[in-house]
Amino acid sequence: MLLTGFVAAIAGCSPPQGGPLTNARNAPFLVAGISGIERICQLTGPGAFNETSSVKVAGTDLGSMFEADGRTWFAFGDTFGERATDAFGGGGGIWRSNTMAWTTDTDPSDCLALDGWVTDDVGWAKELVPARRRDGDEITVIPTYGFEAAGAMYLHFMSVRHWADPGEWETNFAGLAKSTDAGQTWEALPGVTWPGTGSFQQVSVAKVDGELYMWGIPAGRLGGVQLMKVAEKEVEQLTSYQYFAGPAADGEPTWSADAGDAKQVIDRQTGELSVIWDADLGRWLMSTMADNSDAVLYEGITPWGPWSSAIPLFTQEELPGLYAPFLNAAFVADKGRTIYFGISVWGPYNVFWYRARLSGGS
Repeated sequence: MLLTGFVAAIAGCSPPQGGPLTNARNAPFLVAGISGIERICQLTGPGAFNETSSVKVAGTDLGSMFEADGRTWFAFGDTFGERATDAFGGGGGIWRSNTMAWTTDTDPSDCLALDGWVTDDVGWAKELVPARRRDGDEITVIPTYGFEAAGAMYLHFMSVRHWADPGEWETNFAGLAKSTDAGQTWEALPGVTWPGTGSFQQVSVAKVDGELYMWGIPAGRLGGVQLMKVAEKEVEQLTSYQYFAGPAADGEPTWSADAGDAKQVIDRQTGELSVIWDADLGRWLMSTMADNSDAVLYEGITPWGPWSSAIPLFTQEELPGLYAPFLNAAFVADKGRTIYFGISVWGPYNVFWYRARLSGGS
């Protein structure tokens, strides 16, 4: 069991104000630090809590989570079915660019039991969105987040052209794939894409009052966070997306139909991200990587901010090779003060399950 943490001074006490979109701009931040970080289990791979060899998952990463069809779904990245026992980093045989598992386990305190995987005809975890596997063309297709909208399941993915230096890569575009059969088959939507040179190559998605809010970053881990939204029923209409264009004179958000007008809501190098509404705390929480290095948490008053300074979660020294810390609003306890999250570790290239305590006001 790994124990580490960061404890900061207690923030001023204040009850939650408003809701996901209506908190006052001067509402106080309620999270001052993080303590009691504890590894609960390994989710995937050899020796994990879940037996994954039967579906040919020896190494995988990411594992962003979303709720659909009464289940919690995990979207994994590059997945390998055969690897040496001492393998480090991505690689191996039986390569699939993306795979998906699901659970109905609602108790995250003792790990999460994966009930099943989306599988092929022989029972192996199957690739959902195919990739051409050609470096400099399309080396892989990585799912960055999923969501349910208008009775269907969607995956946001990025088409990766080339892996460069650590934390840097090039994408052709980002887009959406759709499933109407509980994740068994997926169809990429050619009319809903974002160019690889822009932001929104990796996203996190939250649904509020019939709209989908999507926080996005460029390819790699070296760009800031932007925000877009769309009505749930118009998710397949690219012209319906609105991009946060900064605050008006009265502090209210302004929106533009032009992605070029998008302004950053967090101006710091950011890696894989997840954003949830902590209903008991009455605040938004964003888990991510900062400066291509450490895992951090941000607290937000509204989707567009203000956002707090980064609160340390894990350093590379404490957990070497960490990346992709992912939250899920379904796995929050103790009146919003205990969070559960998955995190990938480059060696042994699998996903682990953690919990932590948010320190601060009441």
